[in-house]
Amino acid sequence: MKFPAPDARREILLARRNQKMARSPHAYVRGNTAKYYEWLHSLRGHALPQGPAIWICGDCHLGNLGPLADADGAIEVQIRDFDQTIIGNPAHDLVRLGLSMAAAARGSSLPGVVTAHMLEHLMAGYVQALGTAGKSGSKQKPDLIKVVMRNAVRRSWKQLANERIVDTRPNIPLGKNFWPLSKSEKIAISQLFETREMAKLVTTLKSRDDDARIEVLDAAYWVKGCSSLGRLRYAVLLRVGDVDHCLIDIKEAVHATAPRYPHASMPRDNARRVVAGARQLSPALGERMIAQRFLEHGVFIRELLPQDLKIEIDQLSMDQATLMARYLAYVVGCAHARQMDRATRNSWRNELKLDRSKTLASPAWLWNSVVQLMASHEAGYLQHCHKYALGADGS
Repeated sequence: MKFPAPDARREILLARRNQKMARSPHAYVRGNTAKYYEWLHSLRGHALPQGPAIWICGDCHLGNLGPLADADGAIEVQIRDFDQTIIGNPAHDLVRLGLSMAAAARGSSLPGVVTAHMLEHLMAGYVQALGTAGKSGSKQKPDLIKVVMRNAVRRSWKQLANERIVDTRPNIPLGKNFWPLSKSEKIAISQLFETREMAKLVTTLKSRDDDARIEVLDAAYWVKGCSSLGRLRYAVLLRVGDVDHCLIDIKEAVHATAPRYPHASMPRDNARRVVAGARQLSPALGERMIAQRFLEHGVFIRELLPQDLKIEIDQLSMDQATLMARYLAYVVGCAHARQMDRATRNSWRNELKLDRSKTLASPAWLWNSVVQLMASHEAGYLQHCHKYALGADGS
């Protein structure tokens, strides 16, 4: 297989990203955060409620939630992606999650009334979380989540290696998902893992010895994700001590599209912003991340654990759709609520209960936002397919 030179990667990766987004309307929604915020910027006045200034995910869709293990091995469903995290309006996460669930329902050929019920349950789950002070363990999990959690608990390093790098031998096989590094990239990665900060990150997990020897066994450019294709992304295989192995994910941090609140105090460095948001919203992951400079770019780094999974759902039944919407909104609500005091939580909860019609339990701003976004994204998806799946000339 012929691999692209580092300076030729971006064009190939963007083409692959466009092809992935053409696979389904839900894939398009997941991969096109920019379109969501284009719509958001077009709103006039106070079309959405103005929530408290807290860290939000900024890209709160179905695929960005899932089981995560903390440094002690405890597993909990939390937000798992923070490229877009900023201090902003929590209503933006609610609308983005509602759009994602509506797109999943459409992909499952569910009738439109199910979307209405999903948004009602989504709001109910979120409001319930605001009353718990962010104690996320108390909500009953849907059967689909229980299955994902059981799979996460049972997963081993061997399964992680087979899934991520195909082989459990001490190397990363090059191919479709892993490309070779340039000489400068290899040197930079070697130097990175000689730092005290990286040693501390690696030895924090699994009660490894603080003075354990860390050896870079292999590294490769990682062709992964959808919205992140085109950025710097690396997989690094390490040996820790004599027998332990671990897989490190290095990802470039870029400017967030999500709108921050004016005067909000956040790290100016994008990698530090990502880590700061993760530690507020998903402590299980945030405590396992650090920000570094790599080849003049800000990157955030974490060890991948076997228990870290995304929620992958191909088809939803009517009952599953409403239960999942309620539970996932509860998870997001807990992440938000942990950052608020009681008075702020009560005020925000009361605000969310306003603007409801006699026939719809969800507030009008949420329903109208999701309807408008679904229409906008449907048109955008068809145009995207015409351009990238058929070709710009339609042939």
